[in-house]
Amino acid sequence: MPNRPQITLGFLPLLDSAILVVAVERGFASDENLDLRLVRETSWTQVRDRVLMGQFAGAQMPGPLLIGSNLGLAPLAVPMVAPMALGLGGNAIVIAGPIHDEMKEVGLSDDLDPAQAGAALAAVVRRRRAIGSPRLRLAVGHRLSGANLALRYWLAASGIHPIGDVETISGEPAPVPVALSNGMIDGCCVGEPWASLAVERGQACIVSTTSAIWRSGPDKVLGLSEPWVEANPLLLQALLRALYRAAQWCANPANIEELAGVLAARQYLDVRGELLLPGLTGILGVEAGRVVTTTDFVQFEKKAATFPWQSHALWFYSQMVRWGDCAHHPLHVAIARDSYRPDLYRQALKPVFAPMPGANLKVEGALPEARDVGAANGRMVLGPDGFFDRGLFDPDRLDDYIAGQSPTSIA
Repeated sequence: MPNRPQITLGFLPLLDSAILVVAVERGFASDENLDLRLVRETSWTQVRDRVLMGQFAGAQMPGPLLIGSNLGLAPLAVPMVAPMALGLGGNAIVIAGPIHDEMKEVGLSDDLDPAQAGAALAAVVRRRRAIGSPRLRLAVGHRLSGANLALRYWLAASGIHPIGDVETISGEPAPVPVALSNGMIDGCCVGEPWASLAVERGQACIVSTTSAIWRSGPDKVLGLSEPWVEANPLLLQALLRALYRAAQWCANPANIEELAGVLAARQYLDVRGELLLPGLTGILGVEAGRVVTTTDFVQFEKKAATFPWQSHALWFYSQMVRWGDCAHHPLHVAIARDSYRPDLYRQALKPVFAPMPGANLKVEGALPEARDVGAANGRMVLGPDGFFDRGLFDPDRLDDYIAGQSPTSIA
């Protein structure tokens, strides 16, 4: 169709780019009369900077990266907004074979339980310190990423200081298997399919997942240039409707194999389709000859997976304060909260009668089980959303939560 408005979005080759890819490949963008073009990048820094420079209208982006940019932690002062999340979960904690063997020696279980895996890793760190071995080196895609903050939360709750007891570095997700094989890193928190590829090659084992550390925990968002949003209100609404329908398609179990094939294409993730099935089904090969079935490894649409909860933004902010990325200040709180724009989400999806929460924030970790809740345009299921250490995050008590965060360290 001629003269369709063009929107260019950036992405990285990760499973949680699925909603963007499907919006293009299954015609949901075309149905909204949009010419949606996707550009693959190799790092989150490149993605962010191309949005800030106006080369992209927006991109798949870690929520903390967008918040950090709005807080001044980027080279350009161009505000961004997140009117939609791109799902929940999707990352795995991967440990190199030799360290995994050490964890087994001190009682690592086979069920990906984050508390037990954390205790085993703490024992290994303690042992290595006693004999003068170098600190373990763990990698993440970016310091300001949901994967990094989930990893640090898990480490600290397990008694491991993520700065003092181990070394954390940032790098591109795709080269993780190579970095594990040549000894550059001892482990990582990485999105699929790169965790499964490392396991398949015999370079590492999966010991837990971010969806076990925080059930229904957030990660990526649709990050858009605020100037673009303000200049294109109708295009924004059309884009969000297209992405929402794509999320519904991705969430349908009947589409899993087709989704794997779509994502596997050279211009997107450029991997074998079967390598994407573990992440899409939650049936993870965690080491040679062993498979574990996980719950809600990644959620694309159910459980309000695309809703931009401002409580998610504030939890990310609390962890950024905790690890020294920014100072705690009322102005910073407001910037972090308002980086997520549920008002834009509601405005765009109200015409299609999408069920959505009535609130913008909620107490995180308060639902030990799934709960049927009232929602605009019907009902929806939320939760479980528990943290593995049974912590609670009440955004109305943000100051107390931040004050109570004390990084622990192995004695």
